[in-house]
Amino acid sequence: MAMSPEDEHPVKAFGWSARDSSGHLSPFKFSRRVTGEKDVTFKVLYCGICHSDLHNVKNEWGKTSYPVVPGHEIVGVVTEVGTKVTKFKVGDKVGVGCMVGSCRSCANCKEDVENYCPKMIPTYGVKYYDGTTTYGGYSDIMVSDEHFVIKIPDNLPLDGGAPLLCAGITVYSPLKYYGLDKAGMHLGVVGLGGLGHMAVKFAKAMGLKVTVISTSPNKKKEAMDHLGADAFLISRNTEEMELATGTMDGIIDTVSAVHALLPLIGLLKTNGKLVMVGAPEKPLELVAFPLLLGKSSKSFELYSAS
Repeated sequence: MAMSPEDEHPVKAFGWSARDSSGHLSPFKFSRRVTGEKDVTFKVLYCGICHSDLHNVKNEWGKTSYPVVPGHEIVGVVTEVGTKVTKFKVGDKVGVGCMVGSCRSCANCKEDVENYCPKMIPTYGVKYYDGTTTYGGYSDIMVSDEHFVIKIPDNLPLDGGAPLLCAGITVYSPLKYYGLDKAGMHLGVVGLGGLGHMAVKFAKAMGLKVTVISTSPNKKKEAMDHLGADAFLISRNTEEMELATGTMDGIIDTVSAVHALLPLIGLLKTNGKLVMVGAPEKPLELVAFPLLLGKSSKSFELYSAS
């Protein structure tokens, strides 16, 4: 007979769990393993709320096993380290992001892209090496192999730093990888939620011209006055979209709802890049024929946020 989550490990823990697809979270008692020789244990002080957490608790991707404790933008202060830990000490400010395990030997792991490892272990909702379920950061304590823990600078506030562990890296990485980080470039950012606002801030810090593209007119003030965007487009306004045709070097699309791609591709310069980092629960439609005609001919990249 399988043990309960509270009895799988010696260390008692408390968190917030979804038991079904209603999306409702309720108090949950479970357990964490003792600190292993290469483990770091820390008290969780803050955890970001990522849209993928919402997808998971509602089983919108069809892969959720309940009960699930979400949270993969986890920060706190170290309370214990294993005997072979070399990078951290008690009292350090640390964080854990989207993963807590990988094979560490495949080509992806050796090239420091462990998030593409075939044996990658997400921070919550799957089986760990010992056969027990992983639980995320909506909890009071966290235990992780030091390899998947990062040190947070003392001058970075923990509450503001937590979302960098997923939302931040999800937009920063493609900006760098696809060369959309050169001063003077024109970047479009679709959506102004958790990912979008960080994309705007990173791009402005890199010296880019930034246009926010949104269905919500009431986000214009936030985009331009608070985040420093240079322009704002209402995606449903065909006149505004047509005036911006062919003006952008790249677009970071952060939207997690089903939406049209072709109007966005029309905003790109020839050989511009459309980078998808949102994760809609249903497939998006892309009509290929217009891409082959004249001005609509585009080369664009698809970036996975996994």
